Order: sequence, then C-alpha cells, then structure tokens
Amino acid sequence: MRDKKLMNLFIINGRVIDPARKVDQRINCVIRNGVVAEWTTARQAPAGATVLDARGAVVTPGWIDIHTHLRDPGEEYKEDIASGAAAAAAGGFTSIVCMANTKPVNDCAAVTRYIRERATHAAVRVYPVGALSRGLEGQALADIGDLKAEGVVAISDDGRNVDNALLMRRALEYARDFDLPILVHAEESCLCAGGVAHEGEVAARLGLRGRPAAAEEIIIRRDAALARLTGGRVHFQHLSSAAGLAAIVAAKEERVPITAEATPHHLFLTDAVLEDFDPVFRVNPPLRTDSDRAVLRRALRDGTIDCIATDHAPHDITVKGDVPIEEAAPGTVGLETALPVCLRLVEERVVSLARLVELFTVGPARILALPAGRLGIGDAADLTIFDPQRPTTIHAAEFRSKSRNSVFEGWKLKGKVLYTIVQGNIVYS
Repeated sequence: MRDKKLMNLFIINGRVIDPARKVDQRINCVIRNGVVAEWTTARQAPAGATVLDARGAVVTPGWIDIHTHLRDPGEEYKEDIASGAAAAAAGGFTSIVCMANTKPVNDCAAVTRYIRERATHAAVRVYPVGALSRGLEGQALADIGDLKAEGVVAISDDGRNVDNALLMRRALEYARDFDLPILVHAEESCLCAGGVAHEGEVAARLGLRGRPAAAEEIIIRRDAALARLTGGRVHFQHLSSAAGLAAIVAAKEERVPITAEATPHHLFLTDAVLEDFDPVFRVNPPLRTDSDRAVLRRALRDGTIDCIATDHAPHDITVKGDVPIEEAAPGTVGLETALPVCLRLVEERVVSLARLVELFTVGPARILALPAGRLGIGDAADLTIFDPQRPTTIHAAEFRSKSRNSVFEGWKLKGKVLYTIVQGNIVYS
C-alpha cells in the first residue's frame, strides 16, 4: 500500500496480546511515524498524539489472511482489490494474500505488477500469489523467477489440484531455489469430478454426487512425499477431513517442511446444512461430518494446524443465488465474519484467546515469511483492536465486500472490530 500521512497514536487501557513476543498484559502503546515506538504504563499522551481508548478491548498485531480471492483482474463485479481490502479492514485484517485464479491468471510479471500497482491504493497490505502453472492448466510451469522478482510471496494453482506429480516436483524444486512456498489445493481431481458434497450418508440421501475425503488425503500424502524429496515447502490449504489431517500429522512427525490451514466454515459447519439444497453452502473442499469437524478443532489446539484462513471467495447472485446446488459456484465470503465467528472457538473452549490470535497473526506470518504478525519496538504499526464481548449479527447486506454469499448469514455472535490500523493509520473504525 502507498504511504499515507502517518499519524501519532497513543492506545491506552487495552489488553495487549502479542503471541510472537509472548505478551498478554494491559499496557499502553505509542505509535510514531508508522511504527511501534514504545510500550509504557504511563497514561500521559505524548505531545501531538491521538488517543484511542481501548478499555474493554483486546489489542493485537494486525490479523493476516493468507487465502483471499479478489477477482481482480477480470471479475471486478464480484470483488476488486479496493473492495476486498475494505472488507478486510472491516474484518480486522491488515494484510491479505490474494490467489492467482484471476482472469487473466496471475501467471506472469505483468499481471502481478497490475495487482501490486492497484494495491498501492488499498486500505490494507495486499500480497499477490503467482500461479504454479501457466493458465492454471497443470501442463507447464509458470515463470516462477519472474513472478518472484515482481513480488509474489508464494505460488499456487489454488482452486485446482496439480494432478501431474512430475510437474509438482519441478515446481517444488524451482520454488525452493526462489525461497517460495507452494500453496496446495489438495483434492485429487478424478475422484472429485462432478462432486458437490462430501461423499457420505448425507450426499447419498440427498442424491448429490460426492467428493471423498480420500481425495484430500491422497494429495497431501503425495505432496508431502515430494516436499521430503525436494526440500521444497508446502502449505496445505483449507484442510477439511480427519483423513487429511492424519496425513499432515504423519508428515510433520517426519519433519517434512509442511504447514496447514483450516477455514472458519470447515471449523463450524458440517454437510448437514445441505438438507435444504441451499447453493450458498457449496464450497470446495466440501463441508464434511461432525467427526471431521471435531478433529480439525483439536488440531487447532495441539498445533497441527498452523493458522486459520478465510478462503474468501466472492460470487454474485447469478452463480450463488437461485440456482441448483449442482450448478452453483463453490465458495463463501469470509473476511468480515472471521473474527466474531472464530471468537466462538474461545467461548466454546476449543482454544484460548491467545492461541486464536496466534492463528491469525504470527502463524500465517511465519508460513509466508511476511513482515507482520508482531508488535515489537520498531515493527510496523499494524494493529487490530476488537471488543470480544460486543454482540453482533451477521448481515451480508452490510458488507464492504461486493458479494453477499456468506454461509454465516444471520448468525448472532459476540465480537466486533473497533479499529484496524495499518502503518499507524486508522483504516477502519
């Protein structure tokens, strides 16, 4: 994002949680010239500083979403960089990582340059991901060196699995040499072809074609083996199943360089919501069983899952409205709902508040080596300030996003973003 006029801020009375520095205490923050200048117990505001009273609120490093679809270039009617960044700011995110499945695909330096130039005007930091293969077709590698030189932070054919194991091996070798992780959509394509729901009792009863959990497990085991072979880094996106998680555990026990994320919708919903055939609930990978959900939740607590990511996937009403579920586009928006939804994980004692903050800050920052996720002296003043107790109801009509396809529509929750601050500037309040 382009530098703006930098504010001097004095944030007082908040509970500061910074997992990267193992901080959880009430202390006041001085921000000068876009960076964290001082932590202090003094209550006198520095000369010229704007005071933000965070009484009753939690102050954390700015939240990071490493799995966002912005649809720009090509489908700006669903979302563009500006609207996606505004949605992110409203959701408490100060950094978002945008996927390559745009139109045209971000498989060359010119598209990456376009995204980065448009992002200079965005409310939050936008980090582009380059395509692994040209056109996301899984046939030939994109020019990974050019993409890295232009500023991508990872490569991925997200939305599609890379079926060709040799191509995946070569991608890992190139990515390793350019110090880039590969973000993997782990679903074996042939097993999932035509599927719209988890292959199980619900899909069978409703007459829906299934996508088996084995499709996720197979690719995780294959790509973990390739990571072990090449030394390349693999991050598995939107983990959805107990079978997939078992493959993650096995690879981590062998110290293979892999990480994994889960989404809020996979942590809270199951395939039972498909009973009414509502197309808004079609997502890839599909919502699975209650036992899968329970296993994912335990993996948040024990550290097997490294971060939570939204997989924000905006779509317009023509593909997510009054259409058969079999014809609906997969995905849900998530930037503006993640904080209150995931605070229920704390309320339900799945994780502590400090662990939840870790999953949205230092966790994703470490995976992609982003200069974010911590609030030490001299660090960029990217902060999220939220009231964990304030009642909120999800109304998609009020979103900053251009799209309304939320699986959490109407949910009554607790948790509200009060301020989102990027480089010392208040970008949402």
